[in-house]
Amino acid sequence: MKDLFINRFQYYKELGEKTFNQVSDDQLFWKYNEESNSIAILMQHLSGNMVSRWTNFLTEDGEKRWRNRDSEFKNRIYSKIEMLEIWAKGWQVLFKALNQIEEETWTETTIIRGEKHTVLDAVLRQLAHYSYHVGQIVFIGKMVKDDEWKTLFIEKNDSENFKIEVLKNQNQFEIQENSSPVCYAKSDEVRDDYKI
Repeated sequence: MKDLFINRFQYYKELGEKTFNQVSDDQLFWKYNEESNSIAILMQHLSGNMVSRWTNFLTEDGEKRWRNRDSEFKNRIYSKIEMLEIWAKGWQVLFKALNQIEEETWTETTIIRGEKHTVLDAVLRQLAHYSYHVGQIVFIGKMVKDDEWKTLFIEKNDSENFKIEVLKNQNQFEIQENSSPVCYAKSDEVRDDYKI
């Protein structure tokens, strides 16, 4: 199960980075209005959250006393290089922590802001939080790049071609009609990537 979560977190990390790589330094700091966040601020917040949540996550509250969450929403970054360093640090702490999880760890208790969670619930909570903010990062990237935006996955109106290309790369004997991302249609078999 650990590998499944590592793959999912890695997917959202890459979406953020693919967006980040498309924007200029100026676009990194663009905000729709004063109440909105820029890509830089969202990345700064995600990194701050990761360092707090995942440092000693099995033995300490995930909301560290030394964390200043409010400061994460004030721009303290002045270049892409600096942003990448902050971003990388958060993910490094996250992946190191995930790699410490063993099968018996999933049902153990951990604490976030004084509230008890199983490790599984805490991981799910953070996966949802990070995917939410990465979605915001991608959306801002699309707004600032406008017609220069390069899609991160399937081009608009190209789903059928994408499916055909995926199927071409698979062994014909492995393909089952109407296969879903998790299970094969007309089968109880769960794909390897989704097995627990």
